Amino acid sequence: MKSGFKGIMIIIAILLVGGIFMMIGSYNSFVSEEENVDQAYAQVENQLQRRLDLIPNLVNTVKGYAAHEKEVIQSISDARAQLAGAKTPEEEATANAELSSALNRLLVVVENYPDLKADKQFTRLMDELAGTENRLAVARKDYNDQVSRYNKKVKRFPGAIVAAVTGFDEKEYFKADPRAQETPAVDFGD
Repeated sequence: MKSGFKGIMIIIAILLVGGIFMMIGSYNSFVSEEENVDQAYAQVENQLQRRLDLIPNLVNTVKGYAAHEKEVIQSISDARAQLAGAKTPEEEATANAELSSALNRLLVVVENYPDLKADKQFTRLMDELAGTENRLAVARKDYNDQVSRYNKKVKRFPGAIVAAVTGFDEKEYFKADPRAQETPAVDFGD
């Protein structure tokens, strides 16, 4: 009887040790995945910062040509400040949408100033901004891909148990502003 009890205890001990090692491995995997999400989001923020840095130069170039277009220039400045002050991915997404909208209005203003479109500084800044927009789109996609991988791990068994016990929660996707669904109105004037 004693040898049977001893055998059962050894099996239970082996299972406990194996379970502990599985929990440690799963926990470490969550830490790595969460770090990947944070790293991907940092790249989104990096591109948003690059965009914020370019905009004052673009606005100052336009100001020289379109001094009376103060409303558009002010809306860009306000949206830029809102993006700079955003704290969460949701706030950044909303501020990003506001800034994109303001920049679109700026492009309409630019159409009214043919000399501005020919200005080398303006052209260079617009190229830089277009490149930044492309990099920002890629960074948002990469971030959302990382969030997807992480969230699947948080929701799937046995990860869901480890996540619940260790406090790993789902991450928020970088979502487009609902107004992005609307078709923009294009008006070439008279």
